[in-house]
Amino acid sequence: MNIEVITTADNTLKKSGFGSHSSCADIVESMQRAGNSVRLTVCEVMDDLLAVVARTPDLVVLAEKFMVINETEILWFSEYFARHKITFSGSDRETLKFDSDKASAKLHLANMRIKTARHFTALPKQFVSQSSLPLAFPVFIKSIDANNNNGIDEFSYVSDFDEFEAKVLSIYTQNEQAALVEEYLPGRDFTVAIICNSSGEMTVSAMEVLRQGNQRPTADECIQVENPNDLHSVNELAKAAFLGLGLRDFALIDVKMNIYGQCFFMDANLVPNMATASSDFLRASVIANDLTYDQVICLMLEVFAVRTRGERIHNKVLTQRNLHWPRASVSKLL
Repeated sequence: MNIEVITTADNTLKKSGFGSHSSCADIVESMQRAGNSVRLTVCEVMDDLLAVVARTPDLVVLAEKFMVINETEILWFSEYFARHKITFSGSDRETLKFDSDKASAKLHLANMRIKTARHFTALPKQFVSQSSLPLAFPVFIKSIDANNNNGIDEFSYVSDFDEFEAKVLSIYTQNEQAALVEEYLPGRDFTVAIICNSSGEMTVSAMEVLRQGNQRPTADECIQVENPNDLHSVNELAKAAFLGLGLRDFALIDVKMNIYGQCFFMDANLVPNMATASSDFLRASVIANDLTYDQVICLMLEVFAVRTRGERIHNKVLTQRNLHWPRASVSKLL
């Protein structure tokens, strides 16, 4: 396939993405080893995107969700390439809201009766006292767009109203958004990497995370889920969340187990970090299924290739139809 990996000049990782340019270069090299023609494209201005469209790649692999134009306007890559009938990796624009707004993902799954921690959102001074809060302490507070652990620190675990007000204000000051306040669930943490093909078959890789406080775990703190019953419960909850949210291709699902062994959806990352030294997606794939880096990338490529062929045929049919019946056209670019 003729593939372009799309990233931006933003290396801060304040939004979810595959990682730094070196991480994207690793993906390019892996896809090339699989026999594909691949280039890495760093998009900074609209002309960069127009050039990608002009090259008509078979597939664009989106290492980030969006780019910022003129310092204010957000352009979503999935939406842009969909308009130009170029197959892209990952979920569509509508579904990506569940990555950017963690509260909406929780509410969506709760309405489907999929277990998730009780939660609410909060702005500074919104609540006047402890008695006005929807949940009792302790609670866990993070940014509503808590990608790459943004907004999570030693002050996220909150046990009184003064701590609550301070953490909510801190998140609003740093991120200019509401805080997501969750019921604190004492219990075990799990992370599940999922790769899903067009037939709905999933490669599911779960690992248990032995967290030290609220810090990102190291490789030594990620272990195999030994108990088969626990593994089944975690995997089934993660798969239900993936399907319930309408996700596509791949995702990293965080699951929490309470002291009674019940599993709860916590979070979905739809453009997970793929840096070889720090990726939970890659760690889970190794720990659960003994997959190498190249094997993970190849599994993802298989998913993309099938959809690329299907969309190419679909677009060809639409083009032929529009030539013969132009009044029936529904595929004009916006």
